[in-house]
Amino acid sequence: MADEGNNIITDLNLDGPQPNGADTMPAAGIIQQYIKDLSVENPNAPESFQWQDPPQIDVQFNIGARELNPEVSEVELKIAVTSKCQGGTAFIIDLSYCGLIGMRNMEDTHKHAFTYAEAPRILFPFARRVISDAVRDAGFPPLLLEPVDFNGIYLQQLAASQAAQENGEGEALPSEA
Repeated sequence: MADEGNNIITDLNLDGPQPNGADTMPAAGIIQQYIKDLSVENPNAPESFQWQDPPQIDVQFNIGARELNPEVSEVELKIAVTSKCQGGTAFIIDLSYCGLIGMRNMEDTHKHAFTYAEAPRILFPFARRVISDAVRDAGFPPLLLEPVDFNGIYLQQLAASQAAQENGEGEALPSEA
């Protein structure tokens, strides 16, 4: 038997508990998610149920955030969906879907990325289901929104704002609303 007691199978780089039980590891996650506001309009019913032409669907997204305290922020995913046909507007759905996110022991750049890219990515499938149900409950076939690459959008906006800063036109990171 060679070097009994000196074999390290796995080193997880855990240096033991922090002094006084302090939690110093970075952590982030969703605490709660909820519908903050939902509006469903069906302005041309029942005539709109007879329209045969394919609808033109317009989907708009907006992401906002506000800090409630140093460790908790509210992320708001706003989705507006409008369906129009030649006869007029079939339906309008406005959804404000929110999540309370907890973050501690994170650098500001990581907090910003989690707030504006990762949290919306986590919230979106639930907001998409609310939209689909609202459209169905308005009397139309359910609308399943396509997946959204929130990380890609975040990186594009970050690059654009950094380019604007280099040109003396703005901030490095989009400000929180």
